[in-house]
Amino acid sequence: MKDKKIAVVGIGATGSVLAAALLQKRPDTILVDPAPGMKNKLLENGLNITGEISYPSVPVTHFCSKISEMEEDAPDIVFIATKTFYLPSVLEDLKSIAKPGIKIISTHNGLGTEDMIAKTFGAGAAFRMSLNFGVALKKPGEVEAAFFNRPNHLGCLDKTNTEIGKRIAELLTRAGLDTELVDDIKLYVWKKMILKCTMASICAVTDKSIKDALASKPAREIAEVCFREALAVAKAQGYDLGEKYLTDAFAYLEKVGIHKDSMCGDLERNNPTEIDFLGGKVVKYARELGVSVPYYTVMTNLVKELDKAYSAK
Repeated sequence: MKDKKIAVVGIGATGSVLAAALLQKRPDTILVDPAPGMKNKLLENGLNITGEISYPSVPVTHFCSKISEMEEDAPDIVFIATKTFYLPSVLEDLKSIAKPGIKIISTHNGLGTEDMIAKTFGAGAAFRMSLNFGVALKKPGEVEAAFFNRPNHLGCLDKTNTEIGKRIAELLTRAGLDTELVDDIKLYVWKKMILKCTMASICAVTDKSIKDALASKPAREIAEVCFREALAVAKAQGYDLGEKYLTDAFAYLEKVGIHKDSMCGDLERNNPTEIDFLGGKVVKYARELGVSVPYYTVMTNLVKELDKAYSAK
């Protein structure tokens, strides 16, 4: 991997953790984020990750405010850790600097992001990670990790990328961010995203933490039905997760659900939500596959109604 230039686009909570891990082994990793003032802050103070994942005082030496600034030193591997609604514009910007053989790794919360990469750059460029840690941004460069259920999962859409996928997973693991290359990444994405897609909407509408929502009888009943609807959609796509999934899902959420979903914060700050890639994507797939998802449709539309940025489109 020493011959491969690496960049991380989007230095929020998730991107900061990925960047800090990569910088342990590859100090030349390029960080990219357009947020005003972030470049100076990170170059001066570095990254500081605390909690269940710890990377204290990680120096940052390569930072770009725009993707176009990497044109003369274009990366071979790009991790994208932005909000999902920025993905189309990020991919468009990457077109101008992409070298032959570029590998682009979606680390997003949401369904179908790897397919967007494949549509733009071909399946040979497309990778996807399913991240199994929960983090919160305290301020630029400072992140607190609440949990990490090791390992993360990484996969490629083109099996000719298996060898480089193994090398990327090994690099992250050696840096302390345990990652396993899997044969079918979409299976792992579904396993995680059923939880995220369901609870994000419920938390957003009720303004409750995951734990508090599940402790509420009405909200829990909605969650149970939504889980079953999403499981039916996944099964129609070829991913039968089985009945045991629900038991394991509730046990997992009751353990890690002390925080509110990030969608609550988006609504509170009048920021756009990721609903189109979460509940909205489940509804889209359901319609394409002829699966009935009335609860998911209602919850998705309620979030869209609350989302001022969405309703302004």
